[in-house]
Amino acid sequence: MMLAAMAPLLAGCNEPVVATAAAKPPEPEVGTFTIRPQARAITRELPGRISPTRVSDVRARVSGIVVERLFQQGTEVKASDPLYRIDPKPFEVELQASEAALDKAEAALDLAAQHARRIATLTSQRAAPEAENEKAIAAQRQAEAEVDSRKADVARAKLNLDYATIRAPISGVVGAALVSEGALVVQNETTSLATIQQLDPIYADFTQSIAEMNKLRRALESGDLDRIAPDVAKVRLVLDDGPAYSIPGKLLFSDAKVDAYTGQVTLRGQFPNPNRELLPGMYVRVLIEQGIDSDAMAVPQQAIQRDAGGASEVFVVKEDGRVATQPVRTGAVQDGLWLVSEGLKEGDRVIVDGFQKFVPGDKVKAKAWIDADASVGTIPGPPATQASR
Repeated sequence: MMLAAMAPLLAGCNEPVVATAAAKPPEPEVGTFTIRPQARAITRELPGRISPTRVSDVRARVSGIVVERLFQQGTEVKASDPLYRIDPKPFEVELQASEAALDKAEAALDLAAQHARRIATLTSQRAAPEAENEKAIAAQRQAEAEVDSRKADVARAKLNLDYATIRAPISGVVGAALVSEGALVVQNETTSLATIQQLDPIYADFTQSIAEMNKLRRALESGDLDRIAPDVAKVRLVLDDGPAYSIPGKLLFSDAKVDAYTGQVTLRGQFPNPNRELLPGMYVRVLIEQGIDSDAMAVPQQAIQRDAGGASEVFVVKEDGRVATQPVRTGAVQDGLWLVSEGLKEGDRVIVDGFQKFVPGDKVKAKAWIDADASVGTIPGPPATQASR
């Protein structure tokens, strides 16, 4: 009886399973960015070093013993601020002796002048020979010259006494004190007592190859790039640890010669440095605006792919909704944007997100790409950095 009851169940196990038809999957969604040409400043990123606007080594102008240091190391000083004081007593004595010698010379001049007047009167009355008159005049002139010489001695003594107080020649930040109280310093000695550097404003010296400068010049002459007005162009800095320096600077000059060993031309920018963020010797990257591409096309950095040969390409969504591969020629990258010189045109929809959802030829559903730092379907327009193509 049990076998009879299970027979229909056993028979059912041998019947084939009817397969259900698979539903057609929906078209995958991909994020796209629509190409819109716009004017962009072409900048070049160049390596550079920070250097002070002015540097002055503090040296003694008279010899003597240092009796006092008058500055705090590493602080701001103004021009003419006292830094060291040399023992002034020898110079005070020298000044007193020079003033005494001047008094003596002036007394001798008074005597010579009176004698010359008497001889002149006698000569006019024919009571004295002309030779005596000439001698009296010569003696007076010698006395006058002696007074002038003693006045110069007094001025020199006063100057030496003033030099006993060593003052800052320029305004800036004074470094370490290289001598201490009790040290003997010698006039015009090559060893400095301290160094002062002017840090606000400050220079950034950087170099660019002459080949790049010639390429830029040709692009400007041909009209591929528009010139930037001198009062509009900016020079910016990127610090060695990554962040950009907040205050733009200005380009001062380009050197008139090319380094024979490196083929580089030196340029210099000047930057405000109110908070002393920039210090001499720092390595920086300089962003210098060199022209404007009036119809530049840029895409997000992740849109650029590489083929098997290493060439650049992008995926674009055609009018029929299918994905196609488009070779492109890239020129620069800056702040997540690639500048594309060839391969794209206005209105092209470039895929930026969802690459794992398709292969070329698939039909996809294009959706405006949303960037966390930008509005839907738009890209902010920072300057693009010029690079070799």
